[in-house]
Amino acid sequence: MSPSLLVAAGGTGGHMFPALAVAAELRRRGAEVTVLTDARGARFATAEPAVTVIGAATPRGAALDRIAAIGALGRGLAQSLGVVARLRPRAAAAFGGYASVPAALAAVLCRVPLLLHEQNAVMGRANRLLARLAARLALTFEGTAGVPAVPAERLLLTGNPVRPGFAAGTAASAGDGRLRLLVLGGSQGARILSDVVPAAVALLDPALRRRLVIAQQCRPEDLERVTVAYRAIGQPVELAAFFDDVPQRMAAADLVVARAGASTIAELLALARPSVLVPYAAAADDHQTANARALERAGAAVLLPQAEATPAACARLLGALLDDAERRRAMSEAAARLTRPDAAARIADALLALAGKDATR
Repeated sequence: MSPSLLVAAGGTGGHMFPALAVAAELRRRGAEVTVLTDARGARFATAEPAVTVIGAATPRGAALDRIAAIGALGRGLAQSLGVVARLRPRAAAAFGGYASVPAALAAVLCRVPLLLHEQNAVMGRANRLLARLAARLALTFEGTAGVPAVPAERLLLTGNPVRPGFAAGTAASAGDGRLRLLVLGGSQGARILSDVVPAAVALLDPALRRRLVIAQQCRPEDLERVTVAYRAIGQPVELAAFFDDVPQRMAAADLVVARAGASTIAELLALARPSVLVPYAAAADDHQTANARALERAGAAVLLPQAEATPAACARLLGALLDDAERRRAMSEAAARLTRPDAAARIADALLALAGKDATR
């Protein structure tokens, strides 16, 4: 009989993409998988596996907002307990974000073994709340900060699963002498990149600029002014609020400028792309800076703090990297060494082991 398993995740792509990748791997092995998330997370789901929407919110802000969030989490817990009672899962996995907390607590209360996965180089608050209750803690980065003291046998180094399309491997150069620069701001765009990158490109050597093929993701409200900025310097560019072919664009890029969220980091590593990372300064526990620093230490990326991301500083970095194919090649090789293409399989193995089933791939 196929085991019933529960997968829970918060409502952002950074939590949902790895959760869905693991759910797909488990289904491939014959498991029955149910995904629990909030209304935001349900936007990322496809037809399979089944997704159940539960109440959840982040307890922050004014006192009344925190009280309302706690109430939503309470409703989520009651809903999750109902799901666990109905499905009787053999094991559960939670991928962070507050929407994963009710499902994880319901699993623990019903004596269902729990695995937690942390995508970032700093353990998130929701996972820290649950860590001592988990039978296994699966980590993306060695030396993840904020991990509570737990027995070493509970810890697993798995890496971070990526979305379909981000097949591991170094992309081949187009070989046409052009340099492809991809600028990504995450699912919501990044205003700082819209402000800085066009101005930085304007400062580059004209001979280098003539070789550039630029694609940049912007917020919808920024598209017009970024178009004007590039037009003013005569620089061809492809701009969009959303690219639906990011895997192909990233694989072909000679250099990527991006935020440092967990999914972006995992995708850059899977495709072995050299990058300039500008972490989101307001990210919880500054986890994006920790992610970027882990790549910079390994030689796979250059960290450009948002506070230091002036057009002049960005231009110096872009000029140095775009004009140095050997350095970019070394960064690509460093990224390839960090990637774990079997991350989803490793997590599936661990979860099926908790469920007491054969982890045959």
